[in-house]
Amino acid sequence: MISAADLPDTLPVFPLPGALLLPRSRLPLHIFEPRYLALIEDCMKTPQRLIGMIQPNPGPGGDDVRLHAIGCAGRLTQFSETEDGRYMVTLGGVSRFRMLREVEGFSPYRRCAIDWSGFDRDLGGDEQDPGFDRSGFMALLGRYFETQALAADWDTLNDAEDELLINSLAMLLEFDPEDKQALLEAPSLTTRRETLVTLIEFALRGGTSEEIMQ
Repeated sequence: MISAADLPDTLPVFPLPGALLLPRSRLPLHIFEPRYLALIEDCMKTPQRLIGMIQPNPGPGGDDVRLHAIGCAGRLTQFSETEDGRYMVTLGGVSRFRMLREVEGFSPYRRCAIDWSGFDRDLGGDEQDPGFDRSGFMALLGRYFETQALAADWDTLNDAEDELLINSLAMLLEFDPEDKQALLEAPSLTTRRETLVTLIEFALRGGTSEEIMQ
């Protein structure tokens, strides 16, 4: 397990709209762009093998140069290469971070100076959600899956621990990038679950992200 002392001051970052990585969760990625192939190769040469997943924060013109302030670092835990040179990797979520500034350099991918303070809880054990009404949540989730025509392994969902269930759904369900960012920035598992419930309820009512923000 990575400790606070192992966390670096700079990270290579992978800006990917709609991709969400959370602490103690796993995110599979399919890497094919040359700059990110180089990122993976360089990452594997470092002791911690950490990559910062962060979402672009489009400006008024829709550009994706700016980045959101908060991202999540993942440790490269699985790696395989396809016959045509693509990489299939899995990141294990370690801790969220705050992006301070981009670091200039000659690498083909972006690197950022980061601050880990404020996210100490991410390095601990599984988080609990004491007020979780699991039966009510599962009923709501069932309605959502039905309206979205989604299939699910309900035995696995019912057996999952609270954190695994909430974080997995936050990562897997199709929400807008800004909604994904709100789930990432939730200060606690309880807040993330409440945000997730709000998003699902709005989706069931045919609402939009803009309505949620209002």
